Amino acid sequence: MQVYDSSHITGRAEQDFNMEKYTGKSEMDKTDFLTLLVAQLQHQDPLEPMDGDQFTGELAQFSQLEQLTQINEGIGGLSKTTAQQQMVNAASYIGKDVRAVGDNLSIHDDGSVSSLYYLLGDNATNVFANIFDKDGNIVRTVEMGAQASGEHEYVWDGKDWKGEKLTEGTYYVALAAEDAEGSPILTQTEVSGRVAGVMYDGGMHYLRLDDGRVVAFNYVKEVVAPNVVADDTGDTSSE
Repeated sequence: MQVYDSSHITGRAEQDFNMEKYTGKSEMDKTDFLTLLVAQLQHQDPLEPMDGDQFTGELAQFSQLEQLTQINEGIGGLSKTTAQQQMVNAASYIGKDVRAVGDNLSIHDDGSVSSLYYLLGDNATNVFANIFDKDGNIVRTVEMGAQASGEHEYVWDGKDWKGEKLTEGTYYVALAAEDAEGSPILTQTEVSGRVAGVMYDGGMHYLRLDDGRVVAFNYVKEVVAPNVVADDTGDTSSE
């Protein structure tokens, strides 16, 4: 079997640099680049030194690498700062009542049920509310009849299809509406509650309500300070 000498293929600088140190590393950083460039200069042939244009080109590549590294570091720092600032902003909602896009309802320990608000994009000949438990099982379907376009409120009695009271916990509502021709109508559901905490998961911030429900911070549409009412003069006071 013929054995090939790879020394004429691999340059002296690369050999001295010992490229095997890159095992498991797919990209060079700026330190690796400089080390390789210095090794090339140290071992260049004095009779045939590195071409000036080639050297200038390699320096330009290093400059681009340095700039990209700084940009990436800056973007990373900016993203972290933005996430921290958003967490601070979300924390300011604690103790306040919010209204946000969502589809979850809660049966409280006293048997009361949180309200669901929904918006119809057009006049509907019939509106249905399908209620599911936390495991995705449907527990109730409510037919609400014809309704005009605009905002509405649905108050669930917390009972299943047999009329039996369901246990405390979180449930989910899926609305379906149709017009006179049987075509579906765009609907949007919203929930409300008092914020008890802030969560961060999967790159998003969430508000945890005092009954355990969770809404996305970016979906909040209204924030109201609790126990604040306005008199006829427009002044506000705490109840």
